[in-house]
Amino acid sequence: MKAIGLRRWSRDEYDGMIAAGLFGPDEHVELIDGEILAVTPNGTLHATAIRLTEDALRAAFGPGFDVRAQLPLACGADSEPQPDIAVVSGTPRLYRDAHPTSALLIVEISDSTLEHDRNRKSRLYARTGIQEYWIVNLIDRRIEVCRHPDEASYHSSQCYCPGECILPLAASGAPVAVLDLLP
Repeated sequence: MKAIGLRRWSRDEYDGMIAAGLFGPDEHVELIDGEILAVTPNGTLHATAIRLTEDALRAAFGPGFDVRAQLPLACGADSEPQPDIAVVSGTPRLYRDAHPTSALLIVEISDSTLEHDRNRKSRLYARTGIQEYWIVNLIDRRIEVCRHPDEASYHSSQCYCPGECILPLAASGAPVAVLDLLP
């Protein structure tokens, strides 16, 4: 992750820069704690894991939930990450005029960004009150599940391996197989 610029930015300033076209269509950036960060382009494993996770979570959550891939989440005044997957209540039209400010589940697909996702992103999502955060760890082929946030971190963390299933907190009747998320 590489910071763009030397100052801290607000979400309103960041949204204004996007609206003004200051970032090209091939530039992938997100706002985290006031820093505009260049995001690494997706490799084939990463892209495949996003699609697999999207499909598995749509099946688990069903109607009444929007499974959003790489779309903004408004996390306070100085952060607007674009998580690989966010499961939010409602339908896409509900977010026509504003990005969601919370999610039932956030999933980051990690290979080259594993430490960033375990540390900085985890703290951001915990601070935002996201009750459940998964890291699809492509390096170790497992899912890291973080739950029960406070203002600084998650109090519960568990790893799931191929052959196991995860019960999402907001869709506890629908187990998700780890193998369904891994390419």
